[in-house]
Amino acid sequence: MALGGLAIVVLGGKLLVDGAIGIARSYGMSEAVIGLTIVAVGTSMPEFVTSVVAALRRHGDVALGNIMGSNIYNILGIGGATALLSPTDVPAEIVNFDNLVMIAASAAMFAVAWSGYRISRIEGIALLAGYIAYIYVLLPK
Repeated sequence: MALGGLAIVVLGGKLLVDGAIGIARSYGMSEAVIGLTIVAVGTSMPEFVTSVVAALRRHGDVALGNIMGSNIYNILGIGGATALLSPTDVPAEIVNFDNLVMIAASAAMFAVAWSGYRISRIEGIALLAGYIAYIYVLLPK
């Protein structure tokens, strides 16, 4: 079952990437934009569902740990393993803009978590609005 599950994950990943590239090309978007939006949202759905369920059950530490742990693992673990298997250049647009957005989002999340260890609805709206603004800036005009 584990090998079958792994095969399905690999096949699903290939289909997701190929489909995202097709979407990017048909709408004139860069592949980086599709990776930073559609693919990122699609691969983050399990963490989203887990965090929502944890928050509804009043386990905020699990919700926040799930989000932060996933991000740290994706950046360091997946990024490192991918570079070991196939080194690649990071596009300049990601280095110049998206890295700064990631740092700002991390700082905002840290500040929100530090302020009483509770993310209020207002702070949640502000974080979501920040993501929507980020998507808006990325989309071709």
